[in-house]
Amino acid sequence: MVRGVGRTEGTLLVTVVLAVLVATGVQAKSPGTWFMEVVWILAGLPLVVALRKRFPLTRLLCWLLVLHAVVLCYGGQYTYAETPLGEWVQHWLGTRRNDYDRLGHFVQGFVPAVAVREVLLRRTPLRPGGWVAFLTVSVCLAISACFEFVEWFSALIAGAGADAFLATQGDVWDTQWDMFLCLCGAVLSVLVWRRLHDRQLGESVREVGAAG
Repeated sequence: MVRGVGRTEGTLLVTVVLAVLVATGVQAKSPGTWFMEVVWILAGLPLVVALRKRFPLTRLLCWLLVLHAVVLCYGGQYTYAETPLGEWVQHWLGTRRNDYDRLGHFVQGFVPAVAVREVLLRRTPLRPGGWVAFLTVSVCLAISACFEFVEWFSALIAGAGADAFLATQGDVWDTQWDMFLCLCGAVLSVLVWRRLHDRQLGESVREVGAAG
């Protein structure tokens, strides 16, 4: 179905995402908040499927995107400030807030970093190295800032009704924490996945060459 992912595996990944969407949507505490959290999945999944032949993704990126979808759906089902997993960690560590949203913003850098890196290496003259790493992290941080603008606009429009979506939980530094954790996720992703990602991209190039 996608580069590095066979048809059966690709179908399985799509099925998992759809199942999680349905399960969390049906049980969502606040349907409106759930929709605002998963709208990126609703827009991105059809795009990935539609472009599977023109721009198939590596196996690494496909699995990470599914992971990101699960994180978003789970947060949307309960609202980030009230997820059972976050409450369990809060009780275990004795923290003052439910920090599931921190995980969400970390993943917001950890997963998109691979997507950004893949686009840069496949659609620009850039080669693996410092500039690709720098631009990847910079784009992820810019995307995080744009999400903060979305939250700001939603607060201006909906007022207190946007509290569940914002999940600030009274933290005046929530915006800064969100962007910092996205930055940390992007940096770690570049460091952790670089070799595997390069290998899968290299295999893809060889497959295209052999097919030609």
